[in-house]
Amino acid sequence: MAIHYECRHCKKHVGRLEQNTLTAEQLGFHELSAEDRQTMIEYDKQGEIHVKTICEDCHEALERNPDYYALQSFIQ
Repeated sequence: MAIHYECRHCKKHVGRLEQNTLTAEQLGFHELSAEDRQTMIEYDKQGEIHVKTICEDCHEALERNPDYYALQSFIQ
């Protein structure tokens, strides 16, 4: 089972974990609300986990332009 991290804005691959023994607590998933978990974490048919996160480039863009948070997508 792998855990894939992808930017939710630009779809850039951010990282991948291959460890099978990680718990939700070790990954920090327990800190998310039920709504955030449903929005950010997906499971595929192979049992792999896909986590939507924010890459450094998009994070910087959001810091410079906080009004982008209101937009569904700010990447052109």
